[in-house]
Amino acid sequence: MLMRFGDVNRTFAAMDELRRRMDRLFDEYEPRGGAWPRSTFFFEPFEAGLSSRTVATWPRLSVYDKGEALVIAADVPGMKESDIKLEIDQDVLTLSGERKADIPEGYALHKRERAPVKFSRSVSLPCKVDTEKASAVLKDGVLTLTLAKSPEAQPRKISVKSAS
Repeated sequence: MLMRFGDVNRTFAAMDELRRRMDRLFDEYEPRGGAWPRSTFFFEPFEAGLSSRTVATWPRLSVYDKGEALVIAADVPGMKESDIKLEIDQDVLTLSGERKADIPEGYALHKRERAPVKFSRSVSLPCKVDTEKASAVLKDGVLTLTLAKSPEAQPRKISVKSAS
C-alpha cells in the first residue's frame, strides 16, 4: 500500500485539530449550567455546594523584565478593579479574584457560557521587588502590574580599566 505525503500530513493535521478541540473542551468545562448535559450521579459528590469553578491556570499572564522593574500582564476580561486582589508575600505574587454571575434582574437564563469563576494564581518572582513602588492598571481587560526591583536586584554596570 503506497501513501502520499499529503495524505499523512492531512491525517496528522486532523489529529492535531482533535487534540486542540479536546483541550478546549476540558479547559472550558463548566459543571453547573454549562452548554452540554452531564450525568449528575457521577459528578455530584465532588461538586456539592460549589456555585462557581476554581481555575488554577487562569488568568493567563506574562512576566517581563525591564531592567529596573518587572512588568506583569494578565488577561482578565470582564473584571473590574474591585473584583481583583493582588498580594506579594516574600517573592511570590498572588493574583486572585472572582467574577460573579451577571444575570440581569427579571431575565431568565437559557444558556450560560460565561460562568462565575473564582481564581487564585501564584507566581514566583525572579528577584526581590520594592512593594512600596508597585502599581497596577486595568485597561481593556488587561491588568498591567509594574513592580520596581529592589536596589540590590537591579542590574549594575561595571567599568573595565586597563592594567598599564
